Amino acid sequence: MTSSPGAGPPASWPEHLDVGAVRFARPTARYDDVVAFYRDDVGLPVLGQWRGHEGYDGVLFGLPGTPVHMEITQHGAPPRIPEPHPENQLVLYVRGPQAVDAAVRRLRERGHEPVRAANPYWPDRGAVLFADPDGWLVVLAPWVFGQDPVPAPGA
Repeated sequence: MTSSPGAGPPASWPEHLDVGAVRFARPTARYDDVVAFYRDDVGLPVLGQWRGHEGYDGVLFGLPGTPVHMEITQHGAPPRIPEPHPENQLVLYVRGPQAVDAAVRRLRERGHEPVRAANPYWPDRGAVLFADPDGWLVVLAPWVFGQDPVPAPGA
């Protein structure tokens, strides 16, 4: 992943778009398993959760804190979800290789094993990937995007 001059994030948020928080959502047909994976195995904090609201079950996870969160929903009988794709990823930029090691150790202790990345960019820079129960990928990257330099390939 390279950037060209001027392609980085803007110096400030657009004045016309006064956003105070961001949520992205995705459906699941394995609600309890997916919730347990992100809550118990990955360790994301639950900001809110509901069952049977207009036919929806849902949970909100903080990423980190409350300004950015991920929503997982289940709806329908049976629930219908899109097939996972190797480029649909939740990328968690953690604070260095030791933080990746700690997260990997926790996930392995809880019965999960790393999966192969389709894009070699991630493993070439020390990231480790895991699949959630639906097969969607979580990337544990050993640098904080926008704060730390991106590790050189093979670092």
